[in-house]
Amino acid sequence: MAHVWSAIDDVLQRQVAVKVMRADMDDEDEVFAQRFRDEAQHSASLMHPNITTVFDFGEDDHRSYLVMELVEGLPLSAVIRDQGALDVENVRSILAQAALALGTAHEAGVVHRDVKPANILLRNDGVVKLTDFGIARAMDGIGHTRVGEMVGTPNYISPEQALGAKATGASDLYALGVVAHEMLTGVRPFDRGTPIATAMSHVNEPPPPLGDDVPTDLRAVVATLLEKDPEKRPANARTVAVMLGVATNELSGLDLGLASGVASDYVLPVTPVTPVNLRRPAPIDTPTVAASAAELLDQPRD
Repeated sequence: MAHVWSAIDDVLQRQVAVKVMRADMDDEDEVFAQRFRDEAQHSASLMHPNITTVFDFGEDDHRSYLVMELVEGLPLSAVIRDQGALDVENVRSILAQAALALGTAHEAGVVHRDVKPANILLRNDGVVKLTDFGIARAMDGIGHTRVGEMVGTPNYISPEQALGAKATGASDLYALGVVAHEMLTGVRPFDRGTPIATAMSHVNEPPPPLGDDVPTDLRAVVATLLEKDPEKRPANARTVAVMLGVATNELSGLDLGLASGVASDYVLPVTPVTPVNLRRPAPIDTPTVAASAAELLDQPRD
């Protein structure tokens, strides 16, 4: 629904990314304009190193635009497409950082609703940025959808969403589990050729087994994220981060947890693991910044 451009902020003299609503949509459908406003409000309220920062929002000649930080790197979708399965330690780091980002969103009462590799940006220094809250929904608010529209991407949609239930934070965690499985194997675990068949495969089919080279603790994280019943998934994103070995000082603000959107007494047993440094993982082999900007512009929206 938009084009993303690299630009210069001529007041503060910094490079930024500008997301501009497509010209053929400004008069066609008010839903898209409202999603831009929602994205600005949701993103601006979420301050975390693993969430892209929104600097400004405006409208010009009935076209909405967002000004946000420019991420020098590649979307995870491009990395998987070019490299296939990723190294286990990189998977662990990307997954943990994404969990921290989702935890911040859930604590603020925001469900992303479209967690997928194209919306996870990898900086060249290994820092992960969750982006595109365009169809996010406040847990106590109303999502902006059209009649008959499936919200989210079928390859990463949760079983409850496929059956018509509303998305919650637990749905985001399921999508994160699908992303984790894809990172470890290099292929989408649920892909049946058509949107409906793919969506229903989340309901009726188990994920393909992971290879024997995947460590037991990481295999357990993926398995619990991909539970069909949302009540059997981790109670919150903090639990996911702890299972992945995130140090205590990284968990600030993630104590309450709102993964299911309702009170839950379910606590996932956690096996103690050695904390890992998530700020400086081994850099992923990515092309130049110029090439990555082209990837971001050309990346299709599922």
